[in-house]
Amino acid sequence: MDISKTIAELKKRADFTDHVGMILIHNGTVRNWSRTDHSRVVALETRVDRDHLEQLRQHYLEKPGIYEIIIEARSGRFRPGDDLLFILVAGDLREHIKPVLSDLLDRVKAEAISKQEISA
Repeated sequence: MDISKTIAELKKRADFTDHVGMILIHNGTVRNWSRTDHSRVVALETRVDRDHLEQLRQHYLEKPGIYEIIIEARSGRFRPGDDLLFILVAGDLREHIKPVLSDLLDRVKAEAISKQEISA
């Protein structure tokens, strides 16, 4: 995802300024170490359940103050430093947007993405 281009496209919508006072973005990348034991990771394989991802997106779009949610999740084999997951949440106030991004991110990672680390 080109974050600047995505935001620029969002801002072109006629009702954008009526509904948006904040945009939060998550950009998840591949680490070169494992979360469990800090062993070296040379690659990461991911699979995305796109239907469930869209169900989650739709659920959180219904939350108060949320204008738009854009999610880009990548399936395949990736190396450390590669982008894996982008989540963009746009809405009216930080009190509405921060918890949505946090909850959505946790659920996407737990429910819609599976991954397998490849160690050195």
